[in-house]
Amino acid sequence: MKIGVFDSGVGGLSVAEAIEKALPDNEVVYVNDYEHVPYGDKTAEQMLRLVVPILSKLVEQGCQVIVIACNTVTTTIINDLRQRVSVPLVGVEPMIKQAAAATKTGVISVFATPATLKSSRYAWLKKTYAPTLKVLEPDCSQWARMIEDGQVDERKIEANVNRVCAQNADVIVLACTHYHWIEDTINRIVAGRATVIQPEQTVIAQLRRVLVRL
Repeated sequence: MKIGVFDSGVGGLSVAEAIEKALPDNEVVYVNDYEHVPYGDKTAEQMLRLVVPILSKLVEQGCQVIVIACNTVTTTIINDLRQRVSVPLVGVEPMIKQAAAATKTGVISVFATPATLKSSRYAWLKKTYAPTLKVLEPDCSQWARMIEDGQVDERKIEANVNRVCAQNADVIVLACTHYHWIEDTINRIVAGRATVIQPEQTVIAQLRRVLVRL
């Protein structure tokens, strides 16, 4: 089976590598849109114009399912994409449900792009799974570019992590696949004060379910 993986930049590569490791009998085709990264400051209309041709090309290359390894694209336009793309799409979205189930303090933090935080899907996830929780949303607007350029400023990361931990957040949700590349750094700064979660294994589980049906 040929599986497509798309992200705006390098973030989705970590997802593609996790899929390759978990499903070695399948071919994984990874593509990004480095020319236009990051997507976190783009409108839904801009993203659709950029993403549809890329996904269409993956279908032409024989991909039978495509993983949208981008929280921003998933939370903003995946329903529109499903109307325009002829193969199943597996999205990546903020793990609010899992964080809500895990928290003991009633405070969680979501590290995400501005577009993800503004999306109606993100609002629905919070309303549905975390209506009584305090959800902290620190400014990570420059993080995707920072990671894409390979210029990680640990002071900026540390400031956000320490701020949310000081407010009793005991679960930190990495809601941008770019941030997977700094997961170890975040865990080191957290130093056991909170649990850091990201969706690679959840995506793989959903992908297995889709592959069985194909």
